[in-house]
Amino acid sequence: MRLVLDWDGTVTEVDSLDLVLGEFGDPEIYERVEAELDARTMTLNEVIAAEFATVTAPLPGVVDWLLARVRVRAGFAELARARRPLILSSGFHELIEPVLEREGVQGAVELRANRLDPQPSGWRTRFRVSEICPHCGEACKRADLPTDGEVVYAGDGYSDFCAALAADRVFATGSLARRLAEQGVPFTPLTDFFELASEL
Repeated sequence: MRLVLDWDGTVTEVDSLDLVLGEFGDPEIYERVEAELDARTMTLNEVIAAEFATVTAPLPGVVDWLLARVRVRAGFAELARARRPLILSSGFHELIEPVLEREGVQGAVELRANRLDPQPSGWRTRFRVSEICPHCGEACKRADLPTDGEVVYAGDGYSDFCAALAADRVFATGSLARRLAEQGVPFTPLTDFFELASEL
């Protein structure tokens, strides 16, 4: 069995990308492109690129600010050490790795995420996946799922839906849970990682 976790809103209690954008980004652009994502007129990668192009603050200061605010879901460190999960994120190594280090689990997980080029004129995104998924029509997480053995996936949002459909078992919260429920796809509600671990 391989455990695969989304990061923002799944490992973290609140989406850390939203935290950063709310403090350092442009709220008008955020609202506009999120609406475009809901309408399926922009892809997730296009939305992320547009949102983070409005962030001009130096990365070290943003990381310090984030570390003072972001909290991980209860039981994450224990689960990470016991299960050594794969973390698939539409976020960024530069924002995730400091939190993993703070939690003392950086060596206990495999992280696959995007990269940042934090230019003073606006952060540029370097997307790890460029291939278009034949199932959802976007560059998504599905191709990163392990192909040998049972896959247990935990997620919370838009970026997790396609991967969740390909997993053997899903723990879901947020908009992912709502979307799976609407489509009649079975899942277990995600509360905390102590509870998830007890279900495995």
